[in-house]
Amino acid sequence: MNTDPNLSAVLAFNDALNAANVDAMLACMTEDCVFENTYPPPDGERFEGRAAVRGFWKFFFSSSRSAHIEIEEIFSAGEPSTEGERVVMRWRYSWTDEHGQAGHVRGLDLYRMENRLIAEKLSYVKG
Repeated sequence: MNTDPNLSAVLAFNDALNAANVDAMLACMTEDCVFENTYPPPDGERFEGRAAVRGFWKFFFSSSRSAHIEIEEIFSAGEPSTEGERVVMRWRYSWTDEHGQAGHVRGLDLYRMENRLIAEKLSYVKG
């Protein structure tokens, strides 16, 4: 059983992502959250605040209906109730394109947590 509240928040976020439930995803994030996408290279696009992050995920799910994130490894670092709380998640993102072709990429997310909510989600991908 997981007793780390930061891991629980990230796991709930990932479950909501796999369900394409944007409201549940945002419930796991701070009002002033930041998300950095893996695309376009080399730095990815940055979204600041819940409205901008919501807009990204709404667009993402409209074009990636079969998106699925499988967690390969996850751990937390930093002391609870400090500004240094982090969660690192290594993942495999799978999808099926409009032609029925399956694909996947692997990467990781670096989360910064505040009060058991995701304040920042920085995503990185291999390749």
